Amino acid sequence: MGRLCLKYKIFLFGFGLAVIIDQITKHLILNRFDHGESRLIIPEIFNLTSIRNPGAAFGFLSQVNPSFRIPFFIVVSLLALSIIFFLLLKVEERDKRQSVALSLIAGGAMGNLIDRIQLGHVVDFLDFHLRSQWHYPAFNFADVAICLGVGILIFGIFTVQMPSENIRNKI
Repeated sequence: MGRLCLKYKIFLFGFGLAVIIDQITKHLILNRFDHGESRLIIPEIFNLTSIRNPGAAFGFLSQVNPSFRIPFFIVVSLLALSIIFFLLLKVEERDKRQSVALSLIAGGAMGNLIDRIQLGHVVDFLDFHLRSQWHYPAFNFADVAICLGVGILIFGIFTVQMPSENIRNKI
């Protein structure tokens, strides 16, 4: 068998790292916190709070019947992972940025998919707020990985180098 090209090595490393960090942190929360328990980390800014999110981002579809909701999110996650793997095939061999971005998105999707399959919900625990004036919905490291991956892709769109003659023509 031939050597694994760079984009796949990067992807596998980032994917694995995202899933491992996500699952270890969720395991720690599940085993050290009661459901709904919150522990102050940074006063008036950050708590660790054990939350079970049956829905998607911001609790989207959390009130829908579990017999529909759970299979729906599993299918959507599998579809998203399939699309990511297809996109990875199209990434240039040495494009580290896109490989990292796709690995983080896929790793985050897989981390939350594992929760949905094993638990029927996603474990969230990163709880940011500003005193009692503002509160962001709790999230987890899978969500962080997905957002970082998407951010890297967006950053790449806005930092693509244009040929110098095109720049000169526009000035």
